[in-house]
Amino acid sequence: MTTFASPTQGGASWSLWRVDAKPGAEGPVHTIDGEQVWSWVGGSAVVELAGERYTVAAGDTVVMPAGVVRRVVAGPGGGYSAIVTAPAGVRAAVDGADYGVPPWIV
Repeated sequence: MTTFASPTQGGASWSLWRVDAKPGAEGPVHTIDGEQVWSWVGGSAVVELAGERYTVAAGDTVVMPAGVVRRVVAGPGGGYSAIVTAPAGVRAAVDGADYGVPPWIV
């Protein structure tokens, strides 16, 4: 994760960051209590969102609603890069347990 904008970097009300995932990397199954917008700029992935699976690649955007169970799995060939934004201060939960505000959003 590379943070581009966040409250601790100058008072942004939305955080903006880049995700670079290695081939086959799997994010955790989790929820976020705010909307996220993911835009892929390279590679490919499978997005698991609310029980559905979506294959995405560079040029695709997925809006992930607040509170919906999600996971992103990097494509096996080259991983992926994505630019993501969410309201500052959103909290993550894994298996119903509060994870807190991810450090790249603070």
